[in-house]
Amino acid sequence: MAVDWKAMQKHSKITQSRRGNSLHNSVAQDLGARILKGEFAPGTLLPNEAEWCRAYGVSRTAVREAIKMLAAKGLIVSRPKIGSRVQPRDAWNLLDRDVLAWYCAAADQQHFLHNMQQLRQILEPEAAALAAENHTPAQLAAIEAAYAGMRDSQSYPDWNTADVRFHLAILFAAGNELLVPLGFVIESALGNMFDWTTRHNEDFRSALPLHEHILVAIRQRRPEAARRAVRKLLGDTNRVIGLARAEAAARSPSSQKS
Repeated sequence: MAVDWKAMQKHSKITQSRRGNSLHNSVAQDLGARILKGEFAPGTLLPNEAEWCRAYGVSRTAVREAIKMLAAKGLIVSRPKIGSRVQPRDAWNLLDRDVLAWYCAAADQQHFLHNMQQLRQILEPEAAALAAENHTPAQLAAIEAAYAGMRDSQSYPDWNTADVRFHLAILFAAGNELLVPLGFVIESALGNMFDWTTRHNEDFRSALPLHEHILVAIRQRRPEAARRAVRKLLGDTNRVIGLARAEAAARSPSSQKS
């Protein structure tokens, strides 16, 4: 594979500026992000260790450890005397926090939003119903505190931070231990999604009553009402996404020509 040495040197400078971090972790972070962006497509045979060492200015040990990290995440497979090759997308572990963060940064926005909404529709109504049945006083207090943070927020970032806390608190209150690590995994994806939808909503605070309905249903231990409230919130998110998509299409050059 031909190597773009100018681009590689740029990434070398990035890595060298992170000397306070683990070198192999810095290399893995940079290379993983480039794979998710499509710079190295599935099936691509990656440069060998010596080329990576020159490009990043690190030792063979650091490169080998980085390759091991990416292999453990399902992004590449390494074979003796052959080298490292990028794995097919269906082998990538998107439930790894690093891989999911790279995916959020690299994915087509509409594709990402569509996938996230599907995941939320599968997960969140039932999680809210379980939270209504199983929450402890401390877990309910966490949901209420997150809601209060949304209510009192004065900016997009404050709202989004509290919004993510609200949805994660519901997952944690569901009483299913397997949902807890899943919540930590999708935290960054939720943050990315809420940042986009908040900025494309004509009045982001209009969603506050929809969150309040979820909170009240959980507080009153009404599982079916909690399901309905979450589905209504997700429907409102679909509305915001649809409006933004229509506005983008109307501004596109092809639309203006017609």
